[in-house]
Amino acid sequence: MVIAKVVLTQPFKLERQFIATTGSEHHFVLDDAAGGTGSKPIELVAVALAGCAAFDVITVLRQKYHQQVTGYEVRVEADQAERPPQVFTSVRIHHVVTGCEIDPAAIEEAIRLSEEKYCSVGAMVKKTADLQTTYEIVAEKKERLLPTPSAQKPERPLSVTLPTSTCDLRHM
Repeated sequence: MVIAKVVLTQPFKLERQFIATTGSEHHFVLDDAAGGTGSKPIELVAVALAGCAAFDVITVLRQKYHQQVTGYEVRVEADQAERPPQVFTSVRIHHVVTGCEIDPAAIEEAIRLSEEKYCSVGAMVKKTADLQTTYEIVAEKKERLLPTPSAQKPERPLSVTLPTSTCDLRHM
């Protein structure tokens, strides 16, 4: 079961600001465009979709396909119906995966599994909206830039060994 609660912050004013509390006891502010002090509820649906897809895809990439992901971002843009209820009618999801020798087939399969099997938010959004998903791979640079020595010399030399590439790092 999922639990959430919203409480009006200023009941004797006209503003519509709420404090939201999730079942896991996280808190955040909800507001409308006029108040501008927090996210609009519909924005949280887009965030929930991005987060749900992101959790699924990164898990599949790392655990099933052992991809060396060094960065990952999911962007969601959604169009809404003109009249209430202003549900999503079209949603564009874009995945940006940064890493070392990332396999496009692994990303495609991870996205497919998220969309068809795992992402509960996506399953709900699909009831009213067409989903279009794209992705891009950003290859991790093989060489890391080392800092330039400063004009001042330390009293004793420092010895630091750095990997020449973040691709040399292994992710758990």
